[in-house]
Amino acid sequence: MKITIFNGSPKGRNSNTNVIAEAFLNGAASVGSEIQNVFLIDKKLHFCKGCFSCWFKTPGQCVLNDDMEDLLTLYKQSDVVCFATPIYMWNMTACMKNFLDRLIPVKSPHIEENNGNFDMTNASKMPDVVIISNAGFPGENNFHIMKEVMKAANPILEIYRNCGMALRMNNEHIQRKVKSYLVFVEQAGAQIASGLSVTDAVLSGLNAELFPTDEYVRIIGG
Repeated sequence: MKITIFNGSPKGRNSNTNVIAEAFLNGAASVGSEIQNVFLIDKKLHFCKGCFSCWFKTPGQCVLNDDMEDLLTLYKQSDVVCFATPIYMWNMTACMKNFLDRLIPVKSPHIEENNGNFDMTNASKMPDVVIISNAGFPGENNFHIMKEVMKAANPILEIYRNCGMALRMNNEHIQRKVKSYLVFVEQAGAQIASGLSVTDAVLSGLNAELFPTDEYVRIIGG
């Protein structure tokens, strides 16, 4: 199985988001999957022009000459893709949104309806989607918009991590809790890569509180 993470954090490899992403990929690799972690901030990606040439003139082919051509190939060759992004201003980052806009060539100009929801049909078989997102603040309210936006992708797994500023903090007490959490992320990666549903025990670990709110506020405030 080929699993690719498209990482939308401007901090790239040094981001809190990447701590979760790498754990997920480590789990996938542990069961023999081919893995790749793509940092979108390092890619040359122009903005979509909205010309729809990729539908009507050159189906599947964008008119813009940049790194998206290779990324589209990688996207279509993957069995599972993961959109990984921190929350900036209540939603995904700009580089992640730009990447998603540029995925329009994988669609075709035909409308389909699913339970009252309308979308364009896929031009070919699409990979399964996993979402990884972290927020520096406590509280699940950070992800309300992100969850609504990502419903259209029909994700097979969503990992939302609040209190995300703790993920890279150099403190023994904090890192003990972080490492315990990342065990569940790795297990999720291994289960997805094995073609299995993520178990209830792992889901519970992914969704468990990392720190009580008052403790976390003291941590980041101090």
